[in-house]
Order: sequence, then structure tokens, then C-alpha cells
Amino acid sequence: MARVEGEVVEEELDPEDEARRRLALAQIRQYPDVALKMVARPVEEFDDELRDLVQRMKRLMRDAHGIGLAATQVGVLRRIFVFTPAKDVVAAIANPEIVARSDETEIVEEGCLSIQGVLVPIERPLRVTLEGKDENGDDVRFELEDIYARAAQHEADHLEGLLIIDRTTPEARREALALLRPRIVLS
Repeated sequence: MARVEGEVVEEELDPEDEARRRLALAQIRQYPDVALKMVARPVEEFDDELRDLVQRMKRLMRDAHGIGLAATQVGVLRRIFVFTPAKDVVAAIANPEIVARSDETEIVEEGCLSIQGVLVPIERPLRVTLEGKDENGDDVRFELEDIYARAAQHEADHLEGLLIIDRTTPEARREALALLRPRIVLS
């Protein structure tokens, strides 16, 4: 059975899917890569290059068993991400803007394809309205709830150079950074 946490779908994989997942993760920037902390620039051209980027990102997200992936996570500083706005649907949104948020919030442990092995509690609105353009430059609007709203907010954060460790409690941040810190092994 699959369990979704933030950007990551945790489930048992057969050896072929596991190999595909590892290959995809190897192409996704990992903390502390500097690109993850940079603010993305607006998308101005909706051309074949952008559509190719979107197809690559959708493939990587699917292969990594994620539910969202921002361009900054593949080293491209453009304001676009792919995500799952509903079950079995994958969409792209360029120049996304969250135009409405619910007052009702929930704290959920989130993971990230760029910070493997870390889950931290993050409070986010349960519902959001997201507007922007698709990869062809057409207007899109998503009314999102629950995990889909959370995924969109998570990806929008990436475009601002914000990571889950920037959104969590100070204690959870310290614990996550301790896990991520390289360890010296003496033999």
C-alpha cells in the first residue's frame, strides 16, 4: 500500500521500479545543492524547450514516485512545476500563484525528493486555489484540497528557494540537519 508524505510516495517497489526510482533521484538535485535555495525566474516563452522540460520533469516525478517536482529541483531556475492535482492526473503550471488559501490548516509530516530520508512537520492550509499557465501558455486554475493542496504549496515553495526544513519547527529543523550532516567515519 502506498503512503504519501509531502512530495514522496512511500511504497514497496519491485527491483525494476526501484532501479528506475534510483536513476530518477540521481537526476534530481539533492540538499545542500545551491540551486534549491535560489528563486526561480518567471517563464516568458512557452516553446518546445519548455514543453520538453515539462515532459522530462513529469517522467522524473513519476519514476521517482513523487507527487510534485519543481524546475529548481532539476537545476532549471524557471517558475514552473509539475504535480498531481487529482488522483491519476499530472499537470504542469508555469508562473503559479496561490490566489486563495483556506483559514483551516493541518500539520502533516512532509518529505521531499531533494531531501531523502527526512520527514518534518509542516503546517499548511487545507485548501488553496492556484492559477497560472500550462506548458502551452494557456490559463489554468486549480481548486485543490488535502494532499493535492499540500503538494502545490510545497512546489511553490521550491520556486521561492524554500525547503521543508525552512518551514518546520526549530526542533525538527535541528533534527533534520543532524541527519543530513556528513558523518566522519574513523576506521
